[in-house]
Amino acid sequence: MREETFKKIMVATDGSELVKKAVETAIEISRLSGAKLYAVYVVVPTTRSPRDFGWEKAAMEHFMSEGKTATRFVEEEAKPAGVVVEPVILQGHPADKIVEFAEQQGIEMIVMGTLGKTGLDRFLLGSVAENVVRHSKTPVLVVRGESPEQE
Repeated sequence: MREETFKKIMVATDGSELVKKAVETAIEISRLSGAKLYAVYVVVPTTRSPRDFGWEKAAMEHFMSEGKTATRFVEEEAKPAGVVVEPVILQGHPADKIVEFAEQQGIEMIVMGTLGKTGLDRFLLGSVAENVVRHSKTPVLVVRGESPEQE
């Protein structure tokens, strides 16, 4: 018998190898609680240039395609576990959009991966996970990914 702790869980994906552990974790929590899983990918809009000659459109098409591939991966991984996945592609600043979507949809847990960077790398690159943790009213589970060097 399932413990219906959560009804809506979100996994934020960027389609990278490092997010696979977060996807696995989100699927398992969804399976155990009977929750619907939202696979969210955020496309960062390109900047406009008066002489872009269609570059912006091509870039957006590329990023939308990456988003579909990333969310489809979550769907395929969840099938054997019997977890229902709703793919979602958003546009904007990733941390802002993740927090906003979670609030609007009544998400009860956000699961996301991190590189585990510290010091100067984190300062220079920023951290979507850190920003989500700081600004989200929804509980956030951050799962450290493994880089290819660690495997």
